[in-house]
Amino acid sequence: MKVRVGAASDIGQVREGNEDAYLVDEPLFAVADGMGGHRGGEVASSLALETIQRSFRRSGSLGEHVEEANRSVFERSQLDRNVAGMGTTLTAALVEGERVRLAHVGDSRAYLFREGELHRLTEDHTLVHRMVREGEISEAEAETHPHRSILTRALGVDPGVQVDEGYVEVAPGDRLLLCTDGLTGMLSEERIREILEETADPHRAVDRFVQEANRAGGVDNITAVILDFEEEGQPTREPSTTTLQDAEPATTTLRAEGAPARGANGETAAHSPRAARRPSPSASRSPEFSGSTRPGAPRSPARRVTRLAIGAGIAVAVLVLALVGLRLYVDSQWFVGVSEDRVAIFRGVPAQVVGFELHSVVLETPIDADEARALALYRDLDDGITADDREGAEAIVEQIRVDVARARAEGP
Repeated sequence: MKVRVGAASDIGQVREGNEDAYLVDEPLFAVADGMGGHRGGEVASSLALETIQRSFRRSGSLGEHVEEANRSVFERSQLDRNVAGMGTTLTAALVEGERVRLAHVGDSRAYLFREGELHRLTEDHTLVHRMVREGEISEAEAETHPHRSILTRALGVDPGVQVDEGYVEVAPGDRLLLCTDGLTGMLSEERIREILEETADPHRAVDRFVQEANRAGGVDNITAVILDFEEEGQPTREPSTTTLQDAEPATTTLRAEGAPARGANGETAAHSPRAARRPSPSASRSPEFSGSTRPGAPRSPARRVTRLAIGAGIAVAVLVLALVGLRLYVDSQWFVGVSEDRVAIFRGVPAQVVGFELHSVVLETPIDADEARALALYRDLDDGITADDREGAEAIVEQIRVDVARARAEGP
């Protein structure tokens, strides 16, 4: 089986640095999306891929190589305070002839494009996906949920990590896509499918992914790796799958393969990755009608005014309820941010609506904001560090105070 590869990574339109990384070292391929501040994220993703590449030269399974990468990132974060708390996602693929082994942690993704259909092979390890799986919210609500980026699993956060493992058998004509959420957060799965279908060259395809994700906003780093499977001189055969679900072709699952410590936890991949098609118009339409007015009879002006008044009253009532609900929600939120160049505790959310700030300062501390921003953990302080309640916000402020004092004592 011959593999053609296209890979690209881009900073996007908003971020100051690229915390994504990718590995192309045939037969091993991977993408990683770092977290923990600009420096921490870059170190975590690069270190994870360097470790898995080095570990691959020794014996062991792909999942074991990922576990070693986890240990490397975790140990570095414990030894270097400048990158404390860093972590990274990782989605890796190992090509073994007509079989591709997969290992996955986090919310980067692997997709299989086969005969015009896009199949998601991995499950997002996020809080929102868990809520969807448990029926707390719908898929549509998950797309705009404020906590959709909170990970429930990542490399380097703990000494050990649970790794999803599995494999898929591939055939000539198949395409495997590894990507970070900077792509999937900007483009729908249907648009991803269209680009894979329209663009045969893998280099041009990854370039199109980057261009369109940036045009859509580019709010995160964007990374994509495409593997095209080809076999010269042989016709495309009907491929068989070992870990793809047979019951529903549009749904795939990355399942464990005899590794209970990393994958036999019963977790399955996400739902149909293919966007719903536009329904065909119905053959019969409901006839149009105008209330109870007889055909040709003019409507009473008084009745029309009454209806307008009732409609206006309902609209005002809905608006009042919405404003009350928004106020209650805002008053229940807390975060730590910056006020007058000082670290401060805020009540509300770090946002504005039509020029009105949805927060207010509750406590302004003497901690210098510039000293806090100089530490990797608090580089994004201006965006707000959310807390569950005031006590949680006070605990964050106390930790900032301790870290700033320690940094000041240690000197440059």
